[in-house]
Formats: sequence, C-alpha cells, structure tokens
Amino acid sequence: MKRIACALLLIIAGATAASAQQVATRTWVDSHGTTWTEVTTTRTVPEEPRNLRIARAIVGLPRFGPFAVVDTTHAALVGETDGKSPDSFKTMMKAFPGIRMLELVDCPGTADDGANLALGRLIREHGVATDVPSGGSVRSGGLELFLAGVTRRAAPDAEFGVHAWKDDAGRQPGDYPADAPPNRLYLDYYRDMGLSSENAQGLYALTNSVPNEQMLWLHTGDIQRFVPVE
Repeated sequence: MKRIACALLLIIAGATAASAQQVATRTWVDSHGTTWTEVTTTRTVPEEPRNLRIARAIVGLPRFGPFAVVDTTHAALVGETDGKSPDSFKTMMKAFPGIRMLELVDCPGTADDGANLALGRLIREHGVATDVPSGGSVRSGGLELFLAGVTRRAAPDAEFGVHAWKDDAGRQPGDYPADAPPNRLYLDYYRDMGLSSENAQGLYALTNSVPNEQMLWLHTGDIQRFVPVE
C-alpha cells in the first residue's frame, strides 16, 4: 500500500491554480534613429494556498475530525486538534484498528492544550508511530503529537514551528514558577514520551524561548538534539 508521503503529498504538490499572464514592454532607439519595441509575455502559475491543496488531496478519504485515513495502516493529521480530537482518534482506531502510522502532513497546533496532550497519550497507547514527510509542517501543539509516536521519523526538510503556550488568562510559562503545575504538566508529558529529564528540560526551554505571539522555526536536526528521530 502506498504511504501518504507518496499518495497524498505528491497530489498536494501537484495541485496548482490557473496560470496568470504578465506583459512587459521595452522601447529603445538605435544609433540609426530607428525605434524598436520589444514585448515579453510571461506566464506564471500562482501557488495555491497549502490548506486548499490539502483539502483537494483528501477528498473522498474517510475523515475523523482532523484525521484522514489513507489506508488500513496509515492515517494523516491534516488540521488543528481540539477538545473533540481524542474521541475522534478513538473512533478512528475502532474503525481501523490496523493503523500503525500517523503522518503529520499539516499540523497547525491545537485549540485545547489539555485535550492535545491526552491525544498524544492515546497515540502512544495504541502503538502508533509518527512521521513528518518531506514538505510536512508541525507547529505549536503539533510537536507534542510528534513526540507521542512509538517511533518517530521526519524528513530532513520537515519544519517544526514552536512557541510558548498561553492559557485562558493570557499567562505564559514564564509567568509561573518553573515547578508550578502548568509547567510540570508538559515536562511530565515529555518524560512519559521517553525523553530524559535533561532533554525534557532542554526541549521545553527551546519551545518557550519565543513568546506565544511569535514562532521559532526548527528542522529535524534541531529536534534530534533532544529526542531520537529515525
């Protein structure tokens, strides 16, 4: 069976919008006084927004919230997670119990941090691996889901966007003591996903190195400093 890296991302990459035309005119007079006019026509193909390309590519696939089932062993995460996502994942696994790989194609983050961590634990409990294929993008809370894989793969050009979390009161990690429950919640999760205490601290500090309103862009090599990635 084809993996989504071939079956889905190639479709996403190949989907383009209608071409546009640009016309440039250049006029000059040569040494004999003759006026010349040159007209150059260039056709350009504007890139279709990524979310539209993905939406076109997953048409017809079984959907469970932000998950799309590619085949009996592979699913893809192609949207934001929320409070319903853990139940969506459970329903998907009941319908397709053979799924063993979750491809993180386009993961913009989460609308519910607590539910997102619960989802990560479910991914681990079901023995599902995670993979960010070439061109894949994992952002914000998507990193916690990547860590949940029983094994983790990521293409060299996979991108990871991280930033500090922000709670409903607008507070961020630095607004709490280092050992306060909101910070311990993430550190405990990282350790439960197999990171050493040192690596959990280091990765958590890296994700919090920029405020919630910004984004720090990392690649696979940056993540491998803290967690094994195949």
